[in-house]
Amino acid sequence: MNAPQIIKTASGEELVVLTKAEYEALLHGFVGDDEDAEDVAIYDARKADMEGSGEVLPTEVSVAILRGDSRLKAIRNWRDVTQMEIATQTNIGQGYLSDLESGRRKGTPETLKLLAEFLDVPVKWIS
Repeated sequence: MNAPQIIKTASGEELVVLTKAEYEALLHGFVGDDEDAEDVAIYDARKADMEGSGEVLPTEVSVAILRGDSRLKAIRNWRDVTQMEIATQTNIGQGYLSDLESGRRKGTPETLKLLAEFLDVPVKWIS
């Protein structure tokens, strides 16, 4: 690897210039992060299963949560439904659902139960 070229902007910020090959090598080094997240999710699922809960989040949901999705959004995506589909079939407003997913609002027990039933998951997964 060649020594990177460092350029200083007028504001004092330092920029690094790399060859495309060096840049791609750096990107390649981050490929394992997804695998690590999946490993953590699998470990957590198996650990919960061993503790006898019997209700283990699917690996895809755990990985999405590790990547920053809320549990509700991860489960909705796992079930492959849109907010509008849920809104139409449950009479829960799409905007309200968006607020629940983002954490801006907390759902009532009745709303969470309705969502859990629609998504066919235990209520504790989304509450």
